[in-house]
Amino acid sequence: MSIEKVAVIGAGVMGAGIAAHVANAGIPVLLLDIVPEGATDRNAIAAGAVKKMLKTDPAPFMSKRAAKLVTPGNIEDHLADIADCDWIVEAVIERLDIKHDLYAKIQAVRKPGSIVTSNTSTLPLSKLVEGMDDAFARDFAITHFFNPPRYMRLLEIVAGAATREDAVADLTDFADRRLGKGVVLCNDTPGFIANRIGTFWIQCALVEAMDRKLPIEEVDAVMGRPMGIPKTGVFGLMDLVGIDLMPHVDKGLGDNLPASDAYQDLRRELPLIQKMIADGYTGRKGKGGFYRLNKEGGKRVKEAIDLTNGVYAPAKKASLSSVSASRKGGFKALMAHDDRGGAYAWAVMSKILAYAAALVPEIADDVPAVDRAMKLGYNWKFGPFELIDQLGAGDFAARLKEEGRAVPDLLEKAAAAGGFYRIEGGKLQFLDVTGTYADLVRPEGVLLLEDIKRAGEPVAKNGSASLWDIGDGVACLEFHTKLNTFDPDMLKMVGKAVALVPNKGFKALVIYNEASNFSAGANLGLALFAANTAMWPLVEEMVEQGQKAFLALKRAGFPVVSAPSGMALGGGCEVLLSSDAVQAHAESYIGLVEVGVGIVPGWGGCKEMLLRLSKDPKRPRGPMPPVSSSFETIGTAKVAKSAFEAKELGFLKASDGITFNRERLLADAKARALALVEDYAAPEAAELTLPGPSGAAALRLALKDLTARGLATPHDQVVAGGLVDVLTGGPGADITEPVSEEEVLKLERETFMKLIKTNGTLARMEHMIETGKPLRN
Repeated sequence: MSIEKVAVIGAGVMGAGIAAHVANAGIPVLLLDIVPEGATDRNAIAAGAVKKMLKTDPAPFMSKRAAKLVTPGNIEDHLADIADCDWIVEAVIERLDIKHDLYAKIQAVRKPGSIVTSNTSTLPLSKLVEGMDDAFARDFAITHFFNPPRYMRLLEIVAGAATREDAVADLTDFADRRLGKGVVLCNDTPGFIANRIGTFWIQCALVEAMDRKLPIEEVDAVMGRPMGIPKTGVFGLMDLVGIDLMPHVDKGLGDNLPASDAYQDLRRELPLIQKMIADGYTGRKGKGGFYRLNKEGGKRVKEAIDLTNGVYAPAKKASLSSVSASRKGGFKALMAHDDRGGAYAWAVMSKILAYAAALVPEIADDVPAVDRAMKLGYNWKFGPFELIDQLGAGDFAARLKEEGRAVPDLLEKAAAAGGFYRIEGGKLQFLDVTGTYADLVRPEGVLLLEDIKRAGEPVAKNGSASLWDIGDGVACLEFHTKLNTFDPDMLKMVGKAVALVPNKGFKALVIYNEASNFSAGANLGLALFAANTAMWPLVEEMVEQGQKAFLALKRAGFPVVSAPSGMALGGGCEVLLSSDAVQAHAESYIGLVEVGVGIVPGWGGCKEMLLRLSKDPKRPRGPMPPVSSSFETIGTAKVAKSAFEAKELGFLKASDGITFNRERLLADAKARALALVEDYAAPEAAELTLPGPSGAAALRLALKDLTARGLATPHDQVVAGGLVDVLTGGPGADITEPVSEEEVLKLERETFMKLIKTNGTLARMEHMIETGKPLRN
């Protein structure tokens, strides 16, 4: 059964977020909640939730247009409307009596075969279906989303003994393809997978830190990047999700886990936590949490709490030799170090890893499911079993034995076999519960570059980029610098790829990588170094090299499809603008942000925006509208916060594709490239009609007004003035004479070079490199 309409009952943070994300996928949603007492608007709770989400940052909606697909209602008046829905999600308070009462009402009005799921994170499915008839039990499952539903990729699905297999298959397929979720099938056990292990990790980290009287800054320095865990660490994470959530999650696990479970040994009264919650220190949503921002002398000062007395003091940067050692030796070096950071890391993580090994197959059928759940649900770079392999399964087991601790049976098997994962014949394999290895099989339609790289060698490679054969006559250009920033070697590989594709018999090129961000643009540090040493010919050469490389991409005699995910800024955006088509991950953040560092787009960004906006049938005709729109978008450094917004801003074309599941992006881009091969013709050189001095005068007048209102700084005027010259065609442009692409590129290059020689631009570049934030000078 295809899912074409969804109902979400419960318009709290989670329920509303689920509804918003279903709407992001283009699916109509009915959002219901109770009728508030004494309210004139009986739909006030659901309607208010939608209104609030439109103002929330980060935004639950990928586009404001998606909000129109959510229909607010209330349970008393509109429950019968769920009869049109294929999937009904219950997201009400975690009380069995309330859920059972609601399920009885749902069963009375839902259509046969519609799927009903609960978003519970604590209640077992066996208890949820108690007293319900067989038809309801067959159509019922748990779909545990993580907050916020748009951004957190994990979806845990739990099926009951009576749940239809095809219902689970339909949910899995919809969540995977339409919602972009990494679906993990879990067993019906307390906390499922991610929260069972994640809560144990947080509780253990907190208790050990208190017992050892460690500063929280040191704890987060250890429990963060050295382990491949987000830099928030433990205490920063608790502040982010809400400290007041901890007692509820702890109670849920404590009440449902057997007395013999290792988690029960960690539970204790934590007076400091209770006092923080009572005083309103619940994290970022409250007055502060373990960390808070305080104002001192007009400046905001970050403060950290002392776990021993609850007193705040200015946060200090942790300096631990174990953390320093981890930068070279990784997780293994951290765990082996003898300072207090290393001792703390071992005390916490050895318990977590052993606990995880003892839970398979109780919570999941295999180790990849557990690793995947922790990576997608808690943003760990490595799952527990991947971390054990970094330590060496045999070494880890041996150290546990030396300390007189129990070694789980599965860990014993991994120690004997040589680890939980291995590569055999170019394929990744995992150790199953029987102690034998099995191939890790990807779902149909998933193509990952990491698998291709594991099985073969690149067609071409340098230190900044590689060219891979991804099959069916399609090549893939991968960037692999820090943040995938462009340097001369990457630009060389772009040019080399254009030549190699036809020479090696390929039919098309896909530009794609599996880093967190597609590309953050040009290597700013390299440009600043050259500028500070007055190596102007080198700077100009790099600008010209980029222009030639991207123009070659655009005019190549074969289809070029770019597949971004994460940030595609500056030069990263210009790659997209130079491609025949884009297949973008829905979570792509695209923009031309050069003005923030005092320059203008120099690799064809201005030219391409003018071209595509002048051809957009939905925009006004004439020479000035595309110039004005480009000036507003580039001049304010707008960044699209989703692929849908990127279409609205013109960074993506209406015909460009959007993929929700990150793991399906490469396969979708490859299919799009192959579809373009037949009858392909490279775009011909284009000409633009630009307004020249008259258009420039109009834009300068608008800029003068912004300056008078205090919205533009002195150097903003300089940079925006240069942008005006490029977009209007320069002082010699005439509305009656077309301007070629090469002429606009020349203007970009000249303006770029003029700006980079100013003190204001150099100050902006230095500030961006030092702080990561733009300077308003």
